[in-house]
Amino acid sequence: MSFELTTICQIIFVELRFILFTCKYEIMKFILKLLITAVNAFILAHILPGIEIESIYVAVIIAFVLAILDATIKPLLILLTFPVTILTLGMFLFVINACIVLAAEYVVDGFRVDGFWSAILFSIILSFFNSFVHKRAFPTKKGIRSKEV
Repeated sequence: MSFELTTICQIIFVELRFILFTCKYEIMKFILKLLITAVNAFILAHILPGIEIESIYVAVIIAFVLAILDATIKPLLILLTFPVTILTLGMFLFVINACIVLAAEYVVDGFRVDGFWSAILFSIILSFFNSFVHKRAFPTKKGIRSKEV
């Protein structure tokens, strides 16, 4: 099972990277980022205890819901909790991310999170993996992020 999952992820990553460099449209990049997030979430669900995702299709839906919640609800939560975030030197953002994950669990059938601490751990590791993969899949020139990337 583990060998099959890693082989599938490697094939998906190679295909996504090929599509990325042949396409310059922003919508395609957004879709690729969603697929990368879905694959990362699906892998984390198999690794982390307390997180369950039924299928890769549910993982794609989770990635889409997380993107919508990150674009709409998260900025509002950050604005409302700004004083607490300042007092905790930004650590309260982990709580906000966990709330976003728990909200996604509420919306998506087939996605289960056992508790608040599982949501925090999932959000931290998912953010780390997404950042790592996105930097490799969407390279920049000499460390400067251009508008076309």
